Amino acid sequence: MFDTLALIAIFLMTVVFHEFAHGLVAYLNGDPTAKQAGRLTLNPLKHIDPFWTVFLPALMFFSTGGRFAIGMAKPVPVDFARLHHPKKDMVWVGLAGPLANFIFAGVLNIFFRLFEHPFLLYGIYFNLGLGIFNMVPIPPLDGSRVLAGLLPAPYAVRLLRLEPYGFLIVLGLYFTGVLSRIILPLMDFFCAVMGLPQIGVNF
Repeated sequence: MFDTLALIAIFLMTVVFHEFAHGLVAYLNGDPTAKQAGRLTLNPLKHIDPFWTVFLPALMFFSTGGRFAIGMAKPVPVDFARLHHPKKDMVWVGLAGPLANFIFAGVLNIFFRLFEHPFLLYGIYFNLGLGIFNMVPIPPLDGSRVLAGLLPAPYAVRLLRLEPYGFLIVLGLYFTGVLSRIILPLMDFFCAVMGLPQIGVNF
């Protein structure tokens, strides 16, 4: 029971830190939407989404026998038109979440070196996985925001129009094995760089 609660706590810290980073960068670049919506907070109750925070990670956890799970919190609202430089700032807002997770993974790695507690290792895996997962360029994942900020406007609009179907596309990629073939090798790469046990080879 304690193990399960600890894993849930680590997962919630990971996804909340991720969304908070998006909201903070948007706020610093002129958009107060997340703050006005009460999302510029570390309170996990403000960030839970039924699909991304509950269903998707539970599906992955049980379908892999408890060895792997990826999910995310409810995306923070961002009004890109209110940013100081909408197209350029969209890239930074999109990158903020994954970068926050990579930084969090680095901090946890320092503590893992000191204490070698398995939950710290799980926290590193969660953060690496979430950061990589969100860089997949499918709306509403962060990679789509980064790509939209780099593409010419007509192509960016076409990309972002896929957002209502994003969860179906993600499920399709998961069930066809494409998602794991993207995420796990990259997780193994970062684990190797950080001198940590690899995870992808176990699937």
